[in-house]
Amino acid sequence: MINPHNFDIMDPQNDKFKDECGVFGVYSSRPMDVASVTYYGLYALQHRGQESTGIAVANGEEIKAHKGLGIITEAFNKEDLERLRNANGNISIGHVRYSTAGSKTIENSQPLLSSTKLGPIATAHNGNLVNGDVIRELLEDGGHVFHTSVDSEVITSLIARGSKRGIERAVIDAISAVRGSFAMVIMTKDKLIGVRDPNGIRPLCLGRYEEGYVLASESCALDAVGAEFVRDVAAGEIVVIDENGIKSYRYSENTSCQTCSFEYIYFARPDSTIDGLDVHTTRVKQGEELFKEYPIDADLVVAVPDSGIPAAMGYAKASGIPYDIGFVKNRYIARTFITPSQEMRERAVAVKLNPLKINVKGKRVILIDDSIVRGTTSKHLIDSLRRAGALEVHFLVASPIVKYPCYFGIDTPYRSELIGANKSVEEIRETIGCDSLGYLSLEGVYASCSGRRNFCVGCFNGIYPVSAPMEALDDNLER
Repeated sequence: MINPHNFDIMDPQNDKFKDECGVFGVYSSRPMDVASVTYYGLYALQHRGQESTGIAVANGEEIKAHKGLGIITEAFNKEDLERLRNANGNISIGHVRYSTAGSKTIENSQPLLSSTKLGPIATAHNGNLVNGDVIRELLEDGGHVFHTSVDSEVITSLIARGSKRGIERAVIDAISAVRGSFAMVIMTKDKLIGVRDPNGIRPLCLGRYEEGYVLASESCALDAVGAEFVRDVAAGEIVVIDENGIKSYRYSENTSCQTCSFEYIYFARPDSTIDGLDVHTTRVKQGEELFKEYPIDADLVVAVPDSGIPAAMGYAKASGIPYDIGFVKNRYIARTFITPSQEMRERAVAVKLNPLKINVKGKRVILIDDSIVRGTTSKHLIDSLRRAGALEVHFLVASPIVKYPCYFGIDTPYRSELIGANKSVEEIRETIGCDSLGYLSLEGVYASCSGRRNFCVGCFNGIYPVSAPMEALDDNLER
């Protein structure tokens, strides 16, 4: 899906894979302002989704929620947060969303609330189900009416159908029926539940907070609220938190943690630690591995801000070539920035990123970014460096060539829109106009991750932890 705010040329983020979603949950053994804790936790996870935000609070009897479109400061005002505080709850979950499945409407915003025989349930989901449509159709054939188009409602409906067996059994049965990627937080009136898929594709961690616990997509959200990191929720694990403490269930025997490799390349915040790997450190090491594979004679290493900075630092450290600022970023362009005309877009590269001429003029420059998806932004950044006086521009990418879409919670273009799926490296180099082009090898990615190889790398080699549905594959081939 192409971003409707079509000013790709000015914003490097529009030539990236789109972030998935972020989830957060907090359980306290006593009444406290759990809504505000969730608010600040989601604020730290805002990079994982900017289309909608929601928070739900449980107080032992009922669940109250507020959801809105946009980032958290747009979706919530003081009065909204105050209403949730007045619920006097001790459990809360929250969600920031990017619409990987389902359109951008308030109905599709999460957490989703449902009434069951066990009482109210709220769910928030990061990921994507590859058999969600099949289960939805089966439930509809049985008379179930869906109110949204998101996978989360499929899971919630399965939980509700099995609620007579108790919430924990209902969750286990529901999760066992679905395939794909999911890191979920589920809230009843008196329990907080965390779930991670059997392949651990999407991250989820557990933290200790005052007289309770926190669940979050990334550890940076724990830091934001002052929680202490305890551990990552394991692949195929369900964590149930209530007044009796924590219980853990392994609902799948065939578990193998294969975290999405793009969490370490681009998605996660650099101050997070995911499944034992420090994100910033892996990105710096990716730059060091790039130097091993592409030792270029140059005068300056620069980055595409902000995502290319750690790898550029690593390359500079390994090569001894100075690292400096190559582009000045305008940080005050709002999300509602008016889309200019095509002619103005062609001229206005510098609205978002402007080359620092004093640094690059007369220099042989190595430009480093974390990935290339369509290549549109790369071409214009290289052109702008040449206009600023760079003698040579060598472009290095701190990840392998992206050749395949993702089916597990990342909004990726169809293969026809992936430049790496349709052109050779030399053809890409000619298209974006650099003097040389190099991509980090898959072995280089593994080396940057302390030699670990247990990652989902389907977007690079087409081999996925969970088989993609045939209709999705056919759809990509047709386009």
